[in-house]
Amino acid sequence: MKWHQLSIEETLEKLQTKNTGLSTADAEAKLQEFGPNELQEGKKKSIAKMLLAQFKDVMILILLAAAVISGVIGELSDTIVIIIIVVLNAIIGFFQEYRAEKAMEALKQMSVTQAKVLRNGSNSILPATELVPGDVIMLEAGNAVPADVRMIESVNLKIEEAALTGESQAVDKSVDALPGDDIPVGDRTNLAFKGTFVAYGRGTAVVVATGMQTELGRIAKMLQEEESMTPLQQRMASFGKKLSLLVLFLCVAFFVTGWLRGEDLVKMVLTSISLAVAAIPEALPAVITISLALAAKRLIKFNSLIRKLPAVETLGSVTYICTDKTGTLTKNKMHVEDIYVEGELYARKDIAGFIEKPNGKLLLQAFALNNDADTDADKNIKGDSTEVALMEVAIEQQINADEWPRKAEIAFDSDRKLMTTFHEHEGKIISFTKGAPDILLQRCENLHMDLLQQQVDTMAANGHRVLGFAFQYWDTLPEKPDTETHESGLQFLGLAGIIDPPREEVFEAVQQCKTAGIVPVMITGDHQLTAKTIAERIGILGREDDLVVTGQELGGMKEDEFLSKVEKIKVYARVSPEQKLQIVKALQEKGHYVAMTGDGVNDAPSLKRANIGIAMGITGTDVSKEAAHMILLDDNFSTIVKAIREGRRIYDNILKFIKYLMTTNSGELWTLLLGPILGMPIPLLPIHILWINLVSDGLPAISLSFEKAEKDIMNRPPRPPQESVFSNGRGLHMIWVGMLMAAIALGLQAWAIEHDLHWQTIVFNVLCLCQMGHVLAIRSENRSLFEIGLFSNKPLITSVLIGLLLQFVITYVPFLQPVFHTEALSLKEFLIVMVASSIVFIAVELEKLVRRKRSISGQS
Repeated sequence: MKWHQLSIEETLEKLQTKNTGLSTADAEAKLQEFGPNELQEGKKKSIAKMLLAQFKDVMILILLAAAVISGVIGELSDTIVIIIIVVLNAIIGFFQEYRAEKAMEALKQMSVTQAKVLRNGSNSILPATELVPGDVIMLEAGNAVPADVRMIESVNLKIEEAALTGESQAVDKSVDALPGDDIPVGDRTNLAFKGTFVAYGRGTAVVVATGMQTELGRIAKMLQEEESMTPLQQRMASFGKKLSLLVLFLCVAFFVTGWLRGEDLVKMVLTSISLAVAAIPEALPAVITISLALAAKRLIKFNSLIRKLPAVETLGSVTYICTDKTGTLTKNKMHVEDIYVEGELYARKDIAGFIEKPNGKLLLQAFALNNDADTDADKNIKGDSTEVALMEVAIEQQINADEWPRKAEIAFDSDRKLMTTFHEHEGKIISFTKGAPDILLQRCENLHMDLLQQQVDTMAANGHRVLGFAFQYWDTLPEKPDTETHESGLQFLGLAGIIDPPREEVFEAVQQCKTAGIVPVMITGDHQLTAKTIAERIGILGREDDLVVTGQELGGMKEDEFLSKVEKIKVYARVSPEQKLQIVKALQEKGHYVAMTGDGVNDAPSLKRANIGIAMGITGTDVSKEAAHMILLDDNFSTIVKAIREGRRIYDNILKFIKYLMTTNSGELWTLLLGPILGMPIPLLPIHILWINLVSDGLPAISLSFEKAEKDIMNRPPRPPQESVFSNGRGLHMIWVGMLMAAIALGLQAWAIEHDLHWQTIVFNVLCLCQMGHVLAIRSENRSLFEIGLFSNKPLITSVLIGLLLQFVITYVPFLQPVFHTEALSLKEFLIVMVASSIVFIAVELEKLVRRKRSISGQS
């Protein structure tokens, strides 16, 4: 129903009610029909279902199967270790999911508890949940609006709708019907909406929608949409499936081949379990989670609070930032930028140029006197943002309002769009009138109307909110000032151009985005001209084919047309919540990873749907914060760019430790597969592989997350979302370095067996130490360890030393030897292990040297 188009009488008739409200019997019947005035939640996952879902992963199921088989054949220590790993991984995943679903609860808390209602012709205070369409309610300053309502009476009523529409100014409410089907929510001035707040004045209204039928309810429905997976989640899911199939194939093939060759059945089962455990990087989920948690802690220093850990990594893949204007790109503080007086336009900094003119100082007096802003004990100016901006200019120029006491006034109202105050000064009465220039200029005498209207249009085209000022002297103070007598025949004073200006640091941040291959887009509830001006000033608009689109124009586009234009549109003005969601989905359909900022309830669905939703910490509502993945503690766009840089660093480091862990697994696999084929005993037991995969791998892998950013990190495009973890030579590296590790291990095994040495402990130790050399070599993709500095990542050096110490302990401490199936090595054996394991470090450093030389020759 288009309630804004109907007159008050038509609205009451449609709702089968009247000015005096519903009877109790009618209200009860409607409550049965429409249900309570509250938001309904979507189907919730039970705690048990959430916990069980953590065990659905194929790799986890393979590990559990390996644990059961190990227990059956008597290897209980392996069973216990595997089960501990699986349970810890499930607990981490469960808590991540459990914390993520609170947006609906926050929406419900916004629901108002009490409302002042007319029932049976008299006032009642009722729970807001009992309101029904047709109820007549009273609103006054400080009230929250309890349902969607059509205004019946408005006395200077202003409603703060920023949380719902993104409109930074409180909206004046009227009672007249509004023509037009596609009027945006923010322009339906005869309606007020559930979850918004009365800032000023009072009014009476009739309820037109309750519960899920309200604008807030529609947002709640959109919040129940599925969240998109992060790049890493997508890549790891794909990687996990492929790896699981490979593991099953290898285990079955190995077992069947051995069985056909007449090998011992228990031995083949044990080897197959070893293969499964070797192929699966058990430490990877925990290492990723811990690294993301450490990164989230670090991001707090950049004023970024991470709510959902995968968001840290998503930052590195962002290709589009869709950002709100007010408070994020701008200061969220109105500022008088231009002043027009006596035929000339002055910038704020040039006020000294007009203050000596006859009307110059008088205009500044009008700024201060026709103004309801007030100064508190700490000299902070409080009040309407526009009036605060005017008062600041007057105070800067030391205008003393106390010398001109206010004696009377004609208050502002939304119909005449004017405000007049009367003051006494040096025995004279002077009135100052301010308001919308199109109304004010009609009330003035002796002026060049065309010239002034042209000036107003020019200022408005620059995105300014333009206010006009006029004055008049009176012989006596009027007893009952009225608009017809005292707001006509005025003397024009001047114009003020007011704007919420861009933050100083935003221009540089936008340029950094463009250099890094990220497209910034402005999405705002503000007007088209204002949005366009700010976008041009900060560099979001710069190319000829960049488009600016309003919500109304977007609503008129077909889906195909919008998809063809979405990558060219850089500014969206006056858009609805559904349209914000539509923008995110369209960009995602084009293959982009979208970061969306927002602070209002209206932003929550798009924040949740975006690849990374970024809520505002200062101005943001609880709903937007619950729906978001990340919260900006300073509401500043440039903070997003710093967070993206950090996200890229983290993702680079995640790729490094995936390369590190998978190379180790590759080495173990080659060793286990090729050893028996070459006629040697099974080189490693499951307990050895678990130790390598968890302890020897785990600490250095986590320490890789502390690695500093590569030099070109913000001078390259984002990683393509479809890019595999094996691309850019990483997969090849995992294979050849793994084969090198296996060759060293099997070569030493053959030599140790021939010389009757502790061959299994030698193989176990050489693989562990090869890893230490490998992790030092892969700290940078291209630069040598000696160039970046051995001690530039102290946590990594510490973890390598701890790894070496632990390896020494389990090799030489007697009571640990039976647990880990180790034997004490002689000095000769240990020195051979040390020398052999350094081959991997040298080989990887040579690989990087070749890559650097190729890169230099490619540039020349």
